Amino acid sequence: MSILPTRAASDPAFTQFIASLWPEAQAQGVSRATFDRETAGLEPDYKLPDLILPGRPATGAPSQAEFVQVPADYIKEASIARLAAEAQKLMAKYRSALDGIEKQFGVPAPIVLAIWGRETDFGRYTLPYDGVRVLATQAYVGRRKDQYRDEFILGLKLINDGEVTRKDLRASWAGATGLTQFLPSEFYKHAVDFDGDGRKDIWHSVPDALASAAEQLVNKGWQRGVRWAYEVTPPANTDCTSGVPEVTKPLRQWLREGFVPVRGQRLSAAEQAEEASLLQPEGVYGPSFLTTKNYFVIKEYNFSDLYVLFVGHLADRMVAPLPFATPWSASTQLRTKDVEAMQRHLTRIGLYADRVDGKAGMKTRSAVGAYQKQAGLTVDCWPSEAVLRSLSR
Repeated sequence: MSILPTRAASDPAFTQFIASLWPEAQAQGVSRATFDRETAGLEPDYKLPDLILPGRPATGAPSQAEFVQVPADYIKEASIARLAAEAQKLMAKYRSALDGIEKQFGVPAPIVLAIWGRETDFGRYTLPYDGVRVLATQAYVGRRKDQYRDEFILGLKLINDGEVTRKDLRASWAGATGLTQFLPSEFYKHAVDFDGDGRKDIWHSVPDALASAAEQLVNKGWQRGVRWAYEVTPPANTDCTSGVPEVTKPLRQWLREGFVPVRGQRLSAAEQAEEASLLQPEGVYGPSFLTTKNYFVIKEYNFSDLYVLFVGHLADRMVAPLPFATPWSASTQLRTKDVEAMQRHLTRIGLYADRVDGKAGMKTRSAVGAYQKQAGLTVDCWPSEAVLRSLSR
């Protein structure tokens, strides 16, 4: 059983791996001088989440809050209220740029402000890691090595092309960088020079960062004039297993079936024609939503349902200071390894066919509900200890 060393100086395998990437970096236009300078003395960071280290327990992703916290902890009322108040000031400060972004891209100002607020607390949160080191480590021993191999090389290209200095290429543990948290590949696909200074500066220019976030949403399918979701009160006979992206109906059909928009909200004829899916983040407990195509576009920005709910709700709070009409109720969330075990059991009995990733998303919750029906349990589509125990038998 091999044990990885703690320093790169005694880790020739890491040094050799990095050196082996030179032909790919060269093909992307990275100069030899940049490659040598930025990789000299580079050390892996084995404390990062999402690594697979021989001879050590997997480092998993427990630090990614949106996948291990219950909604009430992740979408904290105090945080939402604080960010919404701050956003009101920023809306006035950047009014001209936000109006221009909305006109050009069709993405409302509150949505791009909410992404900025969620990602870096409107720029107040200093990203903790050296981006080059993070990308190199994830490319070497990460769970998604092939993806990060490309991201590492594009990270070097960012520096080589003069888009950012090494000092400013700060990143999250997953390698995302800038005010609105782009991976290097996302920068090259979506970054925009919106302030007209000749640079696509998502690290220092708020107009560039917000316009780049809007462009990314548009490139992923954002529909102009469509809301992200509608909070609804479901009828008593709702089948929670239908809460998956594949089950879509026009909003008018959901309304006919007894789903009622909260607080007496009226939907226009155009809104009622939109296709929507049911989302119940806590199964039959807590709020229910009818989600549009734009919900899933935001989900392309970050795969977590809680992330999208945070961004969408924060955007709404900039316009109307109202909490969710139905309170959150779940108090505990299974640990990642327990959700993985549950997903493996559900896969084995043919009820789940998606990724075993330890994340209790829409498809996992639906599969839990299908199992509860099959096993004669109370059907609530919530991955609990009781369901895990029953599956384990």
